[in-house]
Amino acid sequence: MAALFWSQSLSAQQANALPDYAIEQFGEPPAIPSGPFSDTLQKAVKTAFVDSIAQEAWGRDQTLAMEEIVASKDPRIVWIISDMMRFVSEPNLNATLTEAASSLLDTKIPRRNNWGAITDHLIAWDIPAPPDYLKTKRAIFTTILPGWDKIFFEGTIDWRHVSWGGVLIDDRPYDTTDEACNCIPAADNPEVSSAQDATWLKDDDIVFGIEVNGEYRAYPRRIMEVREMVNDTLGGRDLGIPYCTLCGAAQAYFTDELPAGIKRPVLRTSGLLIRSNKVMYDVNTYSVFDTFLGHAVTGPLAKKKLKLKQATVITTDWGTWKREHPDTTVLVEALALGRDFDFRNGRDADGPIFPVGDVDPRLPVQEDIIGVVTASGQPVAFQRSKAIAALKRGKEIAYENIRLQLDAGGVKAVGADGADLGSHQAFWFAWSQFHPQTDLWPG
Repeated sequence: MAALFWSQSLSAQQANALPDYAIEQFGEPPAIPSGPFSDTLQKAVKTAFVDSIAQEAWGRDQTLAMEEIVASKDPRIVWIISDMMRFVSEPNLNATLTEAASSLLDTKIPRRNNWGAITDHLIAWDIPAPPDYLKTKRAIFTTILPGWDKIFFEGTIDWRHVSWGGVLIDDRPYDTTDEACNCIPAADNPEVSSAQDATWLKDDDIVFGIEVNGEYRAYPRRIMEVREMVNDTLGGRDLGIPYCTLCGAAQAYFTDELPAGIKRPVLRTSGLLIRSNKVMYDVNTYSVFDTFLGHAVTGPLAKKKLKLKQATVITTDWGTWKREHPDTTVLVEALALGRDFDFRNGRDADGPIFPVGDVDPRLPVQEDIIGVVTASGQPVAFQRSKAIAALKRGKEIAYENIRLQLDAGGVKAVGADGADLGSHQAFWFAWSQFHPQTDLWPG
């Protein structure tokens, strides 16, 4: 067994000090070894995780391998345990993996939502990835769903935080989205109607309003909750519009006027999540994007350092939007697939259902904020309710080059010259975890 332990000193502290609120919520992290796995441990990891998935069986070899893994006292391996647990439904194996994770993390994991609790601890404690982590994770994920074999590659993405969202990849080519898929079905070039013809929408229905070059369009939440991704053209500009139901954020990215040699990205839902935020990718190049930031993080577009610019998205109600913008177009009812969800007051009523780790405690996790990045690069979040109240009282809200203004029942950020700054609404937990250095108004 001596070969399974490390000669390097163990440290309970990470390279970057954890915030006090993470320690308060999750306790002190365990000691973390550094360096490569021993040959024995490396073989045990392959036997327990890669071979068991490939063989679709858990036997004596896996049981012995797990004993060696637990004896290693290396919490880094729990990332792999978490990855495997996401796909395990068999109760006894789930219990085995939970017990191993509890031992390696030196913490008691509740039986309810054990995968989520384990992953929350890993994220909050910032446990380092194990050696050759992507290779092992890729083997697990692509064996289960081969469509991901074009996605799992090195890049600036943090693969530790990537988990399965419970759906399959949408890999339909551009402009074939009328074809059925076993996925969250994006919509390319969606059919639209005038506001007058949209009698199916109620005035209090939530819509995401976008304006480009004087043209207005409403994307009803009832549609975006089942499509989650639209590739559209508005005001002569191409747009990719993801909506993450989990983090309450509809965003609009310009997918034209790109550097020479880059073809328009066609955005799709991968079926993967990062800290409860959808992972989108370009179906042409299989480059993965950070959905919240618009950066390409893997693939050819990451190598070209592509960062998409954002247009403002106004979250408001249909009645106010069409009254303020009577010439607006709106997506047609058929795209809604007959479903109408309000996740925050239903499925997600108690907060995010997928692991997010620690959350900045300055606001409740699902508090609505208006997020934007200043000219100097500083992210700033404006608490929506307070901002609207202040603007209605006639108060000016300014932050560096940013000015907030009311727009059709929502809020947008503009520059001193009135130029659109690409703001959008989101839940606080999502904005603060993708912009950990964000300022918050009011301070």
